[in-house]
Amino acid sequence: MSTALANPTEMIRQGAPHIIHSDEELATYTEALFKLTAKSRPTPVEEEAIELLTLLIEHYEADRYPVPDAGPIDVLRFLLEQNGLSQRDIAAELGSESTVSLVLSGKRRLNRDHIARLSQRFHVSPSVFFDKM
Repeated sequence: MSTALANPTEMIRQGAPHIIHSDEELATYTEALFKLTAKSRPTPVEEEAIELLTLLIEHYEADRYPVPDAGPIDVLRFLLEQNGLSQRDIAAELGSESTVSLVLSGKRRLNRDHIARLSQRFHVSPSVFFDKM
């Protein structure tokens, strides 16, 4: 057994990521994930932390707030509508108005930077913008 896992109870007691049990913990984990995904060149350890936090957040949200299947474009359109925004209003998050048009028409996919900025703008988990293939 790995020495890192020799005492998992102690790891959690010292603050290692664990299963999310409340909206307060969700907010904390989401903020940590946003900080990591905002980095332009995350280290391999940071990439692993992004993956772990994403899994923990997705698990909690799927259990607590089940969402019907929707693709990233559907989610983005819904968020625009619910917030009374136009395509022009999210041009800064996607780089330009033409990119917004390409994304919403399905001719271009959201990249990691787009997803990070949109999730911060709309205060949602980055996972809502992932393709559910």
